[in-house]
Amino acid sequence: MTSNTLNKRLIAFSCGDLNGVGLPLLMKIFGDPRILQMCTPILYASGRVVGFYRKDMGLQDWNYNMIQEPSQAHPRKFNLINCWQDELNIKPGEADPKLSRYARISLNRATADCLKGQVHGLVTLPIDKNLMHSEDFQFHGHTEYLEDASRRHDSARFKGRSLMWLVADSLRVATLTGHVPLQEVAGQINQASLTDKIMDMHSSLALDFAINRPRIAVLGLNPHAGDGGLLGQEEMKVIQPTIRQMRDQGLMVFGPYGADGFWGTGAWSRFDAVLGMYHDQVLIPFKTLAFEQGVNFTGGLPIVRCSPDHGPAFEKAAEHSANPSSLMHSIFCTLDRIRTRAEQVDLAANARVKSYQNQEIESSEEA
Repeated sequence: MTSNTLNKRLIAFSCGDLNGVGLPLLMKIFGDPRILQMCTPILYASGRVVGFYRKDMGLQDWNYNMIQEPSQAHPRKFNLINCWQDELNIKPGEADPKLSRYARISLNRATADCLKGQVHGLVTLPIDKNLMHSEDFQFHGHTEYLEDASRRHDSARFKGRSLMWLVADSLRVATLTGHVPLQEVAGQINQASLTDKIMDMHSSLALDFAINRPRIAVLGLNPHAGDGGLLGQEEMKVIQPTIRQMRDQGLMVFGPYGADGFWGTGAWSRFDAVLGMYHDQVLIPFKTLAFEQGVNFTGGLPIVRCSPDHGPAFEKAAEHSANPSSLMHSIFCTLDRIRTRAEQVDLAANARVKSYQNQEIESSEEA
């Protein structure tokens, strides 16, 4: 990093679907100069696309600084790295598969710079997963892509597992099975996968949220958490034994809880994180409770990545009527995670130094 960027964090933004709400929301947010006091943004896109939206949104006074590399970023301006020269037919609100190529170009470049340590964090603007899928992008979404990119960049340092968090203040949720069809969920629930997920949550809560003794709630798969085996066996055969094993290791893991009562009574507020067995079991209540503040954060990666908890919202893109709150919170969350990770790394380094010093003292006294 150059001297002009030392005081603020460089945040990379991939452009997402160019006909969606992401880029207009980003431009609206950084139309407020106060946001530039918090971080130094770098958008990976095209000056022509930004020019289109500046005119379309009536942002005549909205300016940016064109750069070629992150090291050239101006700390008090919105920075843009031009990733292509093509003239594109931008039509806000239209699902156009031809534009997905440019979302991939932006994501590839932004991710590469982040993995190389040239920027401090990454905020991915929303994509349409169906449009994005191609021979060049064989992933369900950003999370799987970033996991693969991290592995290819440094397989020695990356253990190969990421963790998709949805976070909003003290509400943090994760899923065991992620983006899989519902009919496949039960077959993917086993003690190994459940143990790995709980351990990943525990590690991320410590590193990314500075919660060293987290209370983790685990939901059951079946109605009423199986109702003693009457409504399913997964709780008795897999989930309960795994929780007991975690408890024996000193982890504060509780459950399994019936999902309806757990959310309906507000029991989630007594825990630092909630693990659900499948996507909708936690994402429906999460988005009901915190849709406008919700952030998708990917734990377990060597980089900090966040995104809004919504898609490109084509139905709102043409009128520029989407709420920028989730994207704004994504920026805040990225900065918080960068700071917390740095603090935890420093604490761990200091602990190692003190341990070494104590060993040296003990050795000298014995001598």
